[in-house]
Amino acid sequence: MALPPQDERTVPAVVLKELDRQPLDQALAALQQLIDQCGHVIVVWSRVVDPGVERRLHTIRSLLESDRIAFFRPDLPPLALAVLARQLRQLASCDLSPGVLASAGRLLTHYIHAGAVLGSVTKLDRVPVGLKSHAKSWVPGSQFGVIAHPEPQLVRIGPEASLSGPEFATSMLVAKGQLQTDWITGTLAPAWNVQGLREAPLPAESALWWGTPKLVEFCTFLPDLSVLYQLVTSVRQSSCHWCGIDVIGDRCVFCSATSPLEQHQLTTG
Repeated sequence: MALPPQDERTVPAVVLKELDRQPLDQALAALQQLIDQCGHVIVVWSRVVDPGVERRLHTIRSLLESDRIAFFRPDLPPLALAVLARQLRQLASCDLSPGVLASAGRLLTHYIHAGAVLGSVTKLDRVPVGLKSHAKSWVPGSQFGVIAHPEPQLVRIGPEASLSGPEFATSMLVAKGQLQTDWITGTLAPAWNVQGLREAPLPAESALWWGTPKLVEFCTFLPDLSVLYQLVTSVRQSSCHWCGIDVIGDRCVFCSATSPLEQHQLTTG
């Protein structure tokens, strides 16, 4: 998920390789070193990553007794998650507090459209698939356009096929798997008025997420740092009543405390 920098200000990513396979004391030391260097750490990972990674992360945070590690695991396809991680790296160069930066991830997901062209939907369980689409998957040469976020969509690609996209200017990133198709670049991108299009390597988790290696994954996003910054800073900020860090929203991403108002609503509701 460590995409190349979008601009010269983008903060480098730190890849935690084989976190669940290395000795615990080595993993602890790696995270502690990051905290010492950076002050706060935001860990982003996919929902299809091995459950052992998630268990190890929670173990590390518990043993370090640290409220300076935030976990971010949105339900996005791998390429979109990589894009979102890069956007957070862009914003990390700005004058945002750690809590606001970590909270920004949930906000920015609303401006991402993520999908793929698939050669089969027989094993796709991330998007509702009807029986008719399953049957068409067995027809040789069938291809399907799928949107997983923000709203599920699925069409069989043909002359009249279309997918609803963003209503604002975006850039598109495309990652090719074991499928040949020019529908994304030749039809979808022009229909969505994409302002820029680039290619990236297919994330390792994509085949598992989409249920097939025969795919081309794509994602549209806001590339401009000034636009991202304006979006984040236009949202009301508040201080966590427990740890005091500034956040966006009703839950602290570092200590997980909810706002007193939210707690009251949960109690009385």
